[in-house]
Amino acid sequence: MAFAEGFRPQSEAIQAARREATAMGVAAMSPGSATMLTTIAKMIAAKAVVEIGTGMGVTGLALFEGMDAQGVLTSVDSEHEVQAAARRAFSASQIPNRRFRLIAGQALDVLPKLSDGAYDLVLINGDQLEFGEYVAQALRLLRHGGVVVINHALWANKVADPDNQEDETIVIREALSAIQEIEEFTAALSPVGDGLVIAVKD
Repeated sequence: MAFAEGFRPQSEAIQAARREATAMGVAAMSPGSATMLTTIAKMIAAKAVVEIGTGMGVTGLALFEGMDAQGVLTSVDSEHEVQAAARRAFSASQIPNRRFRLIAGQALDVLPKLSDGAYDLVLINGDQLEFGEYVAQALRLLRHGGVVVINHALWANKVADPDNQEDETIVIREALSAIQEIEEFTAALSPVGDGLVIAVKD
C-alpha cells in the first residue's frame, strides 16, 4: 500500500496544504487518493466540479491538477477556517479567483440550489452521516458520463466489518449499497487511502 500511496509524487502546493491540515488537526485525503482524483479529473477533462468538504485545499489542488485549464471548482464546507485555508492554498498556486467558488454552508442546504446535470465530477468528502443524501444529490447534479467519487469508502476498514454498527459505518455502508443499486451508476471500489468509490453515470 505504501508503494501505491507514493506512486506519483505530490506537488509542493499539495504538500504545503497537507502540512497545514496536519497543523490544524484536519484529516487530509491520502496522497494515493489525491493522485486518483487528479487522474479521474484529467481522464474526463472535467470543467465543472462540485466538492463536498473543502479539506484545507488538498483535494481542490488535486482536482485542479487534472481539470481543464478553464474549469471551475465549486467547493462546499460549513467551516470558514477550512475554506480560508483552501483559498490561501489556491492563491499560492496562482489559481485565478474565477476558477473556484467557495461556498460556506451546510452541504444539504447548498447542493439543491445547484443545477441539474451541469457537472462533470462530484467529490463526496463531507459529513459521513450525510453520505446517502450526497449520493442522491450527485446523481442529480452529474451529466451523463459524469463521475462521482466517494472518499472514506472503507472508513478505516470498519465498513467491511459486519459487526461494526457505529452510525458513520452504517451510513457509509448504506451509501455504497445505494451506489450499487442505482442503475445509472457503474461503480468500482478502490482500496487506496481510506477507500474510494468511483462511479460513472450512464
